[in-house]
Amino acid sequence: MIKKIVSFLLRLVALLAISVVLFYFWGSSTTLKKELYAELIENSYESTTNNDSIFSIVTYNIGYLSGMTNNTAKARPKELFDANLSKAKKLFAELNPDIIAFQEIDYNAKRSYEINQEEELSKLGYNYVARTVNWDKKYVPFPYFPPSSHFGKVVSGQSILSKYPIKNQERIVLDRVENTPFFKNAFYLDRLLQVIKLDVNGKELVVMNVHLEAFDKETRVKQLQYVVKKFIEFSESFPTILLGDFNSDPNFENPAISQVLNLKNTGCAAFTKENFANTFDAENPYKRLDYIFYTKNFIDYVDGDVLEEFGQASDHLPVLMKFKFK
Repeated sequence: MIKKIVSFLLRLVALLAISVVLFYFWGSSTTLKKELYAELIENSYESTTNNDSIFSIVTYNIGYLSGMTNNTAKARPKELFDANLSKAKKLFAELNPDIIAFQEIDYNAKRSYEINQEEELSKLGYNYVARTVNWDKKYVPFPYFPPSSHFGKVVSGQSILSKYPIKNQERIVLDRVENTPFFKNAFYLDRLLQVIKLDVNGKELVVMNVHLEAFDKETRVKQLQYVVKKFIEFSESFPTILLGDFNSDPNFENPAISQVLNLKNTGCAAFTKENFANTFDAENPYKRLDYIFYTKNFIDYVDGDVLEEFGQASDHLPVLMKFKFK
């Protein structure tokens, strides 16, 4: 009798182990071909620009339109996403920015009911789109508990929507956190630097869109060192804008973001060291994580703001900059 029980338990353990291994390889596998991780897309929507000399750009960690439920085990009903998408579309239609850079935007994810958020927002008149996928998994088991809150299939990334033609794009994968357990690393997203070059009424403009490491400072510092190096290289020859979610607040101890804040001939929209609005979290902002930097030798700053009217469509607030070319 004891032998039968032991045999049964051993078989059960073996079956569970095999199931875990099979899930690991299936869940961490991709849904797209690698060549689709960086795409330039052209649409044919009706499009208008506000003027021909002052331009506007927004950075927004849209948090896949999950509001304050992002990365939590709270229920995320479809009505929440529909309402947040409707709000974002209404506000962007009123602002009518020339360029919008998104982080954490979903293209085909179970967690956001498989709505292509990039496509929906492009319908506002953005006929030039640069897409970079940074998370492509068949099943992401996060948040860990309960299983009903798992993200499941995720295809997500960083997108830039533009009223002006995008000439080219580069997708650069930044350093990962060292010594991360292999099983966690297999399901983790890539941290990206997305670089595009636009033709804005005959002027070449470089836009660099980042979403840096959130949980490991050492890695975030290394990632930003590389990004700053590239920013300096581009800024020597082109009007260059560096923006995104840097996951670094100026009030942190030895903040990574000081690498950019201390750069010569570099401005920051809606920001001074003595006075700046916070962008996270949207419910009760207590950190500044999102920025728009620009090269003063090529770009004149006109105005900027943290867009509080977007409220809790995301857990971040967007940042707007208006500018002119010199």
